Amino acid sequence: MRLIPSFAAFAPSLVLLASCVGPAPQRPAPTPPPATRPVAQPRPAAVAPAQPAPVATEWQYRPASPGNWSYRPEAAGSVAVFGLSASDARLTLRCDRASRRISLARAGVGQGAMIVRTSYGATSWPATSSGGATPQLVAFRAASDTVLDQLAYSRGKFAIEVAGQDTLIVPAWAEMSRVIEDCRG
Repeated sequence: MRLIPSFAAFAPSLVLLASCVGPAPQRPAPTPPPATRPVAQPRPAAVAPAQPAPVATEWQYRPASPGNWSYRPEAAGSVAVFGLSASDARLTLRCDRASRRISLARAGVGQGAMIVRTSYGATSWPATSSGGATPQLVAFRAASDTVLDQLAYSRGKFAIEVAGQDTLIVPAWAEMSRVIEDCRG
């Protein structure tokens, strides 16, 4: 007897055979467009020179005013002078030991008050004009006033503003601290 294989016996093999599919037909690569001549680009217009950065208007970002501090003891106390020279004082800090007061004198004409700006903040100092050969605006503080410490310990510099004058930005150097300590001692 002859055995005839049944369809059911080969069915799983046919399914597996049908799942074997060859690779998809390859499409031809697109052809690049024909080469064209480069078009001359127009020259850019002349660029204006770069403008300098705007000047910082806040006093702590501006450079200190030109000058140096000098210190000298006096019979009544001591004095620290800021300016281009000792004879050209722009700012004077003077101690009067007898009254334990410190005067801050700004050269020039002014009225009202001096605004003293430190890294701690701003303080208004009442001031009066003093006549004489060189006019000054003078403010007085008790030697124990904590605003004087703010001057001495301000981050590198402080500013003195008087109406009608340019802002004076002064380095916080040891000479002025010495005057303050002389008056307290």
